[in-house]
Amino acid sequence: MSLLTNVMDHSLDDGYAEAAERKKADGGGGMPKTLRAKLGLAAGLVLAALVVTVGAAQARVAAPVVAKEREELVDRIESETSAADKLEKSVDELRADVNARRSEALEKSGDGDRPDLVGILSGAVAVHGPGVKLVVNDAKDAGTDGDGQPRGTSGFSDTGRVRDRDMQRVVNGLWESGAEAVSINGQRLTALSAIRAAGDAILVDNRPLVPPYTVLAVGDGKRLSAGFQDSADGLYLHALQENYGIRTAISVADDLKLPAAPSVIVRTAQPITEKGTS
Repeated sequence: MSLLTNVMDHSLDDGYAEAAERKKADGGGGMPKTLRAKLGLAAGLVLAALVVTVGAAQARVAAPVVAKEREELVDRIESETSAADKLEKSVDELRADVNARRSEALEKSGDGDRPDLVGILSGAVAVHGPGVKLVVNDAKDAGTDGDGQPRGTSGFSDTGRVRDRDMQRVVNGLWESGAEAVSINGQRLTALSAIRAAGDAILVDNRPLVPPYTVLAVGDGKRLSAGFQDSADGLYLHALQENYGIRTAISVADDLKLPAAPSVIVRTAQPITEKGTS
């Protein structure tokens, strides 16, 4: 108790108190006493004020330039977006014209039902009809590690992130269960579509997708839903939900609308003739 009492009574060490008193007696504390010291202090204050003033002036001068550059960049983005929209509209019009001419030509040849079926199966034309809507999303804590900290490494890991191979299995399972047409986030899939990963993003035909991933599949809704959930790929998705917290929701829809694929280019092999080999 004597030690605690001494600490309470002498909060400042006696040595520090003695040094402070000696410095005060020697005139070493407080404001500068000599003219030279006062001039040095004044010069330092003036220099600090000058630096602050120049910095503020430069920021004020640069602000309009930055704002102008930002405005020009926004204008360029809007202009390019508008141009892209016009081109996309033109592509849709040309595709519709090609489909109409093809249908007309095949009707004259007596094979009028074939182009519609080929267009639907190839993804060349927009379709609508009953089917299922499947939403796949990352787990709620997918962006953090076990300690609640942001993920320190890039790429996919088993932390609740949906991966490209997961979406590949989902799409393949829907095709196998009887889907006639499939799209992911409005991106129509065809026999030539590729689902790949680039860093943390999932790409469909080199176009990045943002979660949640909404998969629409046209077909017999009830049979398609039941068949997919009972399939190996449906059970795989259920295992991801149970083990990693990936969120999924599937529902039957009466009428789904799927757009046409942006481009369908089919390349076929040609036989090598004897003339070509000589």
